[in-house]
Amino acid sequence: MSIRPLALLDLPYLYGFRDEALGLDTSRTLTRGNPLGAVGLLSYVNPSRHIYSAIANGEEDSVLGGITHTPDETFAKLYYLAPASRLDHPYLPDLIENLSAQAGTWGAFHVLAEVDEANAAFVSLRKSGFSVYAWQRMWDVSGMVESDSGSGWMRVKSVHLPSIQSLYHQIVPPLLHPVEPQPKAAVGWMCNEGAKCYVNVSQGVYGIVLTPLIHPEATEVSDKLSALMDHLPDRRNRPVYVCVRSYQAWLEPVLADLGAKPGQRQAVMVKHLVHMVKDAALARTTQPAGVSVQPSRVNRVEVKNGSKN
Repeated sequence: MSIRPLALLDLPYLYGFRDEALGLDTSRTLTRGNPLGAVGLLSYVNPSRHIYSAIANGEEDSVLGGITHTPDETFAKLYYLAPASRLDHPYLPDLIENLSAQAGTWGAFHVLAEVDEANAAFVSLRKSGFSVYAWQRMWDVSGMVESDSGSGWMRVKSVHLPSIQSLYHQIVPPLLHPVEPQPKAAVGWMCNEGAKCYVNVSQGVYGIVLTPLIHPEATEVSDKLSALMDHLPDRRNRPVYVCVRSYQAWLEPVLADLGAKPGQRQAVMVKHLVHMVKDAALARTTQPAGVSVQPSRVNRVEVKNGSKN
């Protein structure tokens, strides 16, 4: 068995697996389409992008996968595995290890993956050191009922960022903060109700994904979400999805009442990367010239009753 990185000359080979690729970054797949489709393959010709693919060659068949990283993020994301019909391949855990090692060279501290909990890839990810830290479900809100209320939403500006970060700390559990960093850019929409509703927007040719942070004390959440769907600019009939993580599961009944369609529940998994320190050596202290250290000596110990030893 050998594992090697894929080169530009391999792009036609990758395109041959376009119908058998399993996307592990759901938001990216919903907004940009098939990871091995024409749009996805264009990403590989941009040298400034942190995108890496590798193939594990077996005796009879092979498996391949990809990983992506945004330079200013502390985590990387598994992009895809293929073919989907061979996710029980014995070399798949080794391939995932190779992809994770590449993420370490980019300076990533963690690798994330999103997969249906019943998918065969879930087992291989566990064997490669991934563990579940949350669950999520993508809700299709494209056909949601219209709202008669006003929008009440406004674009996020830099002045709003501290309030959004405060909302993040109130909602996202502290144990997840290293894996899901707080918002660092003024992107998305917020409601003018005391900074209790914020929605991050990710969009591409094939769709729009909304990731909400909504405080449980927010009022009329149903009307607010419906109004946001009606007032999304430049939607161009693209499908819209809402990503609901397990720490905001109370939003699922709200979306169901609005007529949204639930997707499969997915495990959101993380692998923590450990950087080994090689050629470690003890650090020796230097003693100033002309100074000597004498060991301490105890001649006797006096106790409270006055006796001597």
